[in-house]
Amino acid sequence: MVAVPATELITTEDQLEDLLSRPSEADVDAARQFAGDLLVLGAGGKMGPSLVRRAARAIRAVGTKARVIAVARFSQATLREELGRDGVSTISADLLDARQVAALPDAPNVIFMAGRKFGSTGDAPLTWAVNTWAPGLVAERFAGSRIVAFSTGNVYPFTPADSGGPTEETAPAPVGEYAQSALARERIFEYFSVRYGTPVTVLRLNYAIDLRYGVLLDIGRKVFERRSVELTMGYVNVIWQADANSSCLRSFALCSSPAKILNLTGPETLAVRWIAGEFGRRFGIDPVFEGAPAPSALLSNAAECRRLLGEPKMKPAEMIDLVAHWIQIGGKTWDKPTHFEARDGKY
Repeated sequence: MVAVPATELITTEDQLEDLLSRPSEADVDAARQFAGDLLVLGAGGKMGPSLVRRAARAIRAVGTKARVIAVARFSQATLREELGRDGVSTISADLLDARQVAALPDAPNVIFMAGRKFGSTGDAPLTWAVNTWAPGLVAERFAGSRIVAFSTGNVYPFTPADSGGPTEETAPAPVGEYAQSALARERIFEYFSVRYGTPVTVLRLNYAIDLRYGVLLDIGRKVFERRSVELTMGYVNVIWQADANSSCLRSFALCSSPAKILNLTGPETLAVRWIAGEFGRRFGIDPVFEGAPAPSALLSNAAECRRLLGEPKMKPAEMIDLVAHWIQIGGKTWDKPTHFEARDGKY
């Protein structure tokens, strides 16, 4: 069983959303510098709802009239209603439609979260459109704003497990069309940042952890269900989603032209075997393994991010505690495997 006090465990989605969206004092300080509305584009994904809620709570704490405006297609109808009840304004829009992007309201602060990863192998043109055309439309439309744009650590080459991972100075070497299009997304924002002087921060994130999805859930469920854990991609970095949300809000202060590139992940290089063993210890189950760790993995070194924005608050053991308990109680999951094991760039 999980070795933390029951009062600290999460048993409902409401508790989880509250934890993920609870702003820190540093988040509130960042919100004081917004000087206007915050527009979050592609807010309907895995991270978007908790991020916009966190921003809205931080702005309320400041006491300004600034709005948080979440933009997405909102294919999940209830999400739009839920965000509205939480004080978030919403707009349904397709970011691939130039007219709809042009019609979006002005905002001095823009977060770009839209992206396509899974399904890329089956429909590469759509992946490239979402990851390049939409950023181009947005970067030109909001040339006068500050933009924080999410990217991915997939743009980096595989590196030795004991290397600490690539820094922002490491030359990208993306494997597969998803990673290639993700690098192209970065280049689009970099181009428009220089062309118009737009202050931009690009966040290379891997991997955000929630209880309903993520690398830890993928591994924990396999252990709990007594399925084999593949070890070939033997090492990973993770970061608690609330810590990633906080870093995003505070990274507006780092926006610059040319664009600022920043790795965003936890400081530890975690062995998949160790993670599975920790879940097994909590479950009372001996994990079953398949394969052997390759000498390299897809990693990132976020030392610069920690220097500028501080250490993540949630430690790996705490994340494993929470995820293990969530699995044990049958907590809701989104059935969206990360496929972090893939080494061929096909998703």
